[in-house]
Amino acid sequence: MERSRSYIATPPGATVKEQLIYRKMTQKEFAVRMGMSEKHISKLINGEVQLTIDVARRLELVLGVPAQFWCNLEALYREKLAKVDEENAMDKDIEMVRKFPYKEMAKNGWVEGTTKIEEKVINLRKFFEVFRLELLQEHLVPAGIACRRLSETEKSYYALVAWAQKAKLQSREIETQPINIKALKAAVPKIRQMTKLLPEEFCGILADLLSECGIAIVFLPHIGGSFLHGATFYDGDKIVLGLTVRGKDADKFWFSLFHEIGHIILGHIGNVNGTTDDDEQAADRYAENTLIPEEEFHKFVTHNQLYSEDVIIRFAEEENIDAGIVLGRLQKYGYVQYGWYKDLKKQYCIKMDT
Repeated sequence: MERSRSYIATPPGATVKEQLIYRKMTQKEFAVRMGMSEKHISKLINGEVQLTIDVARRLELVLGVPAQFWCNLEALYREKLAKVDEENAMDKDIEMVRKFPYKEMAKNGWVEGTTKIEEKVINLRKFFEVFRLELLQEHLVPAGIACRRLSETEKSYYALVAWAQKAKLQSREIETQPINIKALKAAVPKIRQMTKLLPEEFCGILADLLSECGIAIVFLPHIGGSFLHGATFYDGDKIVLGLTVRGKDADKFWFSLFHEIGHIILGHIGNVNGTTDDDEQAADRYAENTLIPEEEFHKFVTHNQLYSEDVIIRFAEEENIDAGIVLGRLQKYGYVQYGWYKDLKKQYCIKMDT
């Protein structure tokens, strides 16, 4: 017997058992009369095997109850069992739905907006391409994902799950060449040169360049509470590189991009347990040294005591990089206070396909 909030599914075997009790017949004797094993009869009574037409005909001869009665009983049991199963699964999935940032997902057009919890369950099942959300429990995020987050909480985890799935879905529309890490390494200097361009100038070029390396770059909105800047993972024969876009400073955008590229080049993606703290620190160092080589930055701060706009701009021109990136580095290491020289920092607004 199986139960849910609204349904009880009783197997036809329960009625068979009642008949045996009425006749004071043992299961062993009944099995002999049915021409079946005692083990099979036990499973039939407990609802562990289906009551077939053949069994129904045997029951009619042994118990004197029409075969159609047993067939109808079996059909009713299977129908109720399906309802019990679905209702219990819905209850479990409802608990999971409450953990996802559904409102923001609907706002971004990833799922349909609704206030009905059951509809949210169905919409999320379709979004994640699963029969039931509970199937996601063991594999919530893509295996071997590498991502840059500032904090980890249950809320941020489920936001990452939704964000990564959207990146995966969107990347299917992007055609890529076979994965080629050597080509990616060769493309890094070209990508670095794009830091002085505006998004409308570099986005298409960047996407084409990465696609030639087997990488599909996807720009997605930030999900509140996710603390997520970017993520990278394998999906079939391509690498998906997703970046959050929320009108962020240009220096943060480029740092996040090269952080994710660092994960790819350093071989951090694809590990079953994801990235370690050491991996994240290594990707940070890669991004920093790619944008402004450590040796050059050290010389710059060693030979300067005051950092005026002109000084910052001049060093940026020498490094052939956006001045906002230089300012961001100086702010990070405490050479310049946050809030100074705001004019040097560009704010990116990148078009997203949702």
